[in-house]
Amino acid sequence: MLILVGIGVVLACVFGSFAISGGALGPLVASMPFELLTILGAAIGTFLMANAMRDVKHLGVCLKMAMKGARFQRQDYLDILGLLYFLVRVASTKGAAALEPHIETPLESSAFGAFPRIREDVRARTMICDYFRMISMNVHDPFQMDEIMARDLKKTLREDMHIPHALQSVSDALPALGIVAAVLGVIKTMASISKPPIVLGEMIAGALVGTFLGVLLAYGIVAPIAARLGSVIGEEASYYDLIRSVLVAHLQGNAPLISVEIGRKDVPSYLMPSFEDVEAATSSLAIAT
Repeated sequence: MLILVGIGVVLACVFGSFAISGGALGPLVASMPFELLTILGAAIGTFLMANAMRDVKHLGVCLKMAMKGARFQRQDYLDILGLLYFLVRVASTKGAAALEPHIETPLESSAFGAFPRIREDVRARTMICDYFRMISMNVHDPFQMDEIMARDLKKTLREDMHIPHALQSVSDALPALGIVAAVLGVIKTMASISKPPIVLGEMIAGALVGTFLGVLLAYGIVAPIAARLGSVIGEEASYYDLIRSVLVAHLQGNAPLISVEIGRKDVPSYLMPSFEDVEAATSSLAIAT
């Protein structure tokens, strides 16, 4: 929602200051539809050329993500810490084999059933099940597990960051595309050089609108959206990195509550639950093993 507010502030200040200072909005408004068609059309074309169809389809989802912000709130972090505490406690007290009902059929598991948001998150559910399955297959070296999970998370983050990088590339191209629109306007003006100065003045003003719009769209709209989306993706990555921290701490021989406490440190500061909150949440778990 802040994105829409920000766009409104940018447009109001830019066009408002121009009008208040005595600028004529007529030539600007008259030329804008054609200049926007040139600039935005070229920008869309370059985006299509530079990206695969799966990325184009994913663009809408990413824009919604940028507008809504990160999915995970404080309770989501408490939930994932609670689930991981239960699973590492079972693995510590009953052995990795006791995890099989939970990691092989997570949709039917009482542990995942206690946390429906985690159960419905395919990435989190798959990550937890895959790596606990590796532990049950005697992968007990914490350094090896840390390396595998870190590489997996890095790959996923690189894939998720593709759209922000693509939008930033579009932002970098927009000023040049604005110059293209402006040059076309100048060519049109030069072809009408015999017309009166007042007419030529309006045509030149219309041509300069292309440069103005290219710069405004680049640095006033597209670049901030790309930065916001990258920030949201980076924040959500902390949620999955927490899983890595807890599992590695467990393999290092730490007690379940200590493993969860180590994972708690990966929660963004403004969402981080206190030690007492985590202790209360884990002690109140009532999940059938």
